[in-house]
Amino acid sequence: MDVNLINIGFGNIIAANRVIAVVSPESAPIKRIIQEARERGMLIDATYGRRTRAVIITDSDHVVLSAIQPETVAHRLEDSK
Repeated sequence: MDVNLINIGFGNIIAANRVIAVVSPESAPIKRIIQEARERGMLIDATYGRRTRAVIITDSDHVVLSAIQPETVAHRLEDSK
């Protein structure tokens, strides 16, 4: 199985084939998903203290916070295929 990796900012890399969705953190349902992931211990904060701009949801139920735009993450996902 070939694993494609994508950079999600500040040298953090995730497996592209595990990503289900890349969304903006602005809506109430996404904020709820983030809070629930934090409570379950499934939240990975890769923002290095900066503002969260993209929320990446994986097939393993992990939620990854990134400081780069969702469009940028999506473009990198497309390029990794």
